[in-house]
Amino acid sequence: MIKYGLKRLLYMVITLFIIASVTFILMQYLPGSPYRNEAKMTPEQIQIMNEQYGLNDPMPVQYLRYMGDLLQGNLGVSFQLDNRPVSEILGNLIGPSITIAVEAIVFGLLFGIILGVIAAMYQNKWPDYTSTFVAILGKSIPSFVFAALLQYWIGAKLQWLPVAGWGTFEYTILPALALAMFPLATAARFMRTELIDVFGSDYVLLAKAKGNNRFEVAWKHAIRNALIPLITVIGPLAVALMTGSLVIENIFGIPGIGSQFVSSIQTNDYPVIMGTTLLFAAMLVFVILVVDILYGLIDPRIRVSGGK
Repeated sequence: MIKYGLKRLLYMVITLFIIASVTFILMQYLPGSPYRNEAKMTPEQIQIMNEQYGLNDPMPVQYLRYMGDLLQGNLGVSFQLDNRPVSEILGNLIGPSITIAVEAIVFGLLFGIILGVIAAMYQNKWPDYTSTFVAILGKSIPSFVFAALLQYWIGAKLQWLPVAGWGTFEYTILPALALAMFPLATAARFMRTELIDVFGSDYVLLAKAKGNNRFEVAWKHAIRNALIPLITVIGPLAVALMTGSLVIENIFGIPGIGSQFVSSIQTNDYPVIMGTTLLFAAMLVFVILVVDILYGLIDPRIRVSGGK
């Protein structure tokens, strides 16, 4: 298991290196200028600023300097936010983003699994149809539409929760619910499909023949095997939450990484774009690493074949 984990960790480092390299190269071809008042600056002033930030150096030199700083944990300074270190900016913003993402994935997976189990246990009956309808809605309607509906009905009309802003736990509920609909629908669909197959297997039929009721069969014999395919999609679910949070944070006025990422792109703040991209990539790769390890724990055949 240790060899399996170390191998996945090596893949994680290589992936982050490739992402950092590709993102750096793409930054060189962004149109526009990173300076806020370039129209009012003289060519001499622009030259001085380029020298200060090292933008006059050839791209290979800039690349090697950036990668060297990156190995030391230095993400550079913001061109737009008074030369503040990028690591400090992201460190102040990561809390709200992680809070919403964790709440969304926990809520979505928990209730999605419950819906999927109920649908499989009552196949072709009204609980199954209801679960399928919810899954279709969650997959087909974008998260920002759910966000608008939640803001209008629960926030504005009923006034049960804040419409926008950031503060106590109640401010996290609506954005987390809006983000959670996609993982909820995905989990429900996967669990239903896999459980229906598992319920038809020989060992489940044997468990039923021994007098176990449907709940005992589902809990003791079926759910664990049905979870394996679901675990494999947690990584893509994390991607959906990360990309969805870019819009959700702007809709709800949340001071998170997503809103800062959008702002940095609009102003060509290269170091912040690079830092935010690498942070998103590191979070995603870490989630995939955890998924791989969990997959190996649930199915020992995976880690045996993967460790070769």
